[in-house]
Amino acid sequence: MDFSRKLPIGIQDFEKLRTNGYLYVDKTAYIHRLANEGCPYFLGRPRRFGKSLFLSTLKAYFQGKKELFEGLAIADLEKDWVEYPVFHIDLNVENYNQFSDLESALDANLRKLEALWGEDKADKTFSTRLSGLICRAYEKKKKRVVVLIDEYDKPLTGTIGNPELHEKIRDALSGFYGVLKTADPYLRFLMLTGITKFSKVSIFSQLNQLQDISMDERYAGVCGISETELLANFEPEIRTLAEKQKMGYDEMLAELKKLYDGYHFCENTEGIYNPFSLLNTFASGALRYYWFSTGTPTFLAKMLKDADFDIPSLENDAMIEAPTIADYHVGDENPLPLLYQTGYLTIKAFEEQFNEYRLGFPNEEVKYGFLRELQRQYSPHALFKSEFSISKFVRELEAADVDGFMTRIRAFFADIAYDLNNKTEKDFQKTFYLLFKVMGHFVKTEVKSAVGRADLVVWLKDTIYVFEFKLSENATAEEALAQIDDKGYLIPYSAGKQKVVKIGAEFSRAERTLSRWVREDVG
Repeated sequence: MDFSRKLPIGIQDFEKLRTNGYLYVDKTAYIHRLANEGCPYFLGRPRRFGKSLFLSTLKAYFQGKKELFEGLAIADLEKDWVEYPVFHIDLNVENYNQFSDLESALDANLRKLEALWGEDKADKTFSTRLSGLICRAYEKKKKRVVVLIDEYDKPLTGTIGNPELHEKIRDALSGFYGVLKTADPYLRFLMLTGITKFSKVSIFSQLNQLQDISMDERYAGVCGISETELLANFEPEIRTLAEKQKMGYDEMLAELKKLYDGYHFCENTEGIYNPFSLLNTFASGALRYYWFSTGTPTFLAKMLKDADFDIPSLENDAMIEAPTIADYHVGDENPLPLLYQTGYLTIKAFEEQFNEYRLGFPNEEVKYGFLRELQRQYSPHALFKSEFSISKFVRELEAADVDGFMTRIRAFFADIAYDLNNKTEKDFQKTFYLLFKVMGHFVKTEVKSAVGRADLVVWLKDTIYVFEFKLSENATAEEALAQIDDKGYLIPYSAGKQKVVKIGAEFSRAERTLSRWVREDVG
């Protein structure tokens, strides 16, 4: 077998990929279906999921470059290869820190098109320039125009945290995209890609026929890599990686699935692997968090903190009504639509009775990366202080050295740089939960028992810890410990072989840290 195939990491140009011998996961059957339906489309997917490559493939198809598609599915499906004028507009070229960045991006895209199709000095605005270009291309070629807009919402997603700039950019893009409605008679095909649908951008209100295929079961696998595609295309890379990691083939598959699989863009569909992480893993031979490291979701983590969101529900139990999952309204207090659309949450189930989706983290890469970012929001700097040694903390947990790890937690809370005086038991509980989760332990908060909920349960190989927290002005550590018994929190663990340790703890607002704790071993 050939173990040195060229992997298309960062390759977004289909022609370059095909002419330079890069490995390609065949998505061209989707191309044929979309082209023959001929509707205006919107496709939303998280960043680095292959949207740009898919648009580039559409571009090559509509340019009639039949030779690039030899051996692919579409070669047997397409009988007539017709060349159309193609407008490929890419807005993923600026950071959009100021309005002039949008002007530069639009101008650069239009100047490239004007070099091909000519310009009219009378067209002074971006909207009139685009409209004029479409008309001239149609007149010159006597064929309708294909318009492909890559990352249409990059200027909008990049300015969510700056409402004034965001609104100014939104208004400008509304006028620019609005041209596509009046140009409809001249258009053969239209597709926009991005992360989310911004409800107040005119293209979604004016182009009523724009078909959103983001959650269409037929196109669930249009970007990313399914398990079927993984097994069919990457067996040599999987075997090489397994050998390097000293694992068996099946064991390696299970590890890849745990780290990078789990995206569902429609209910009851095959899971999708993150293509960026998979390709980087095969290239480097190392199992790391590649996708997460390319963009830190600081703003999203802050949204959750400001909304006082139930953090543990993100694991598999965040509920959202179906009509609200696809659109994002700036200023909306519910962060779930944006978390889903950006790829930090995915569909776990659909509750048909209530018309609700149940969301959760797609995989471990996203879960632990995002929880660590949340940890930074809830306890800035504290987790990374040299005084707080994670390795020592874990050893103390494993050794059941309660005084050792609780003292370490006391120091951790003392290092938190924000005012805790107005915090509740829930705030301390969330910080405690995140502290354990970023270390990869199996942790649940508010764990249901027969008659109540424990604040925090921590599972280790030989020991189960059951925690109950109180603010010192409300109750004592002893009362917290008694509540564990009174409410039956230990019932789910009484039949197991692990040692069970109960811990009642007090947080002091005055001291801004853990003040007292008591323990009791069971069995």
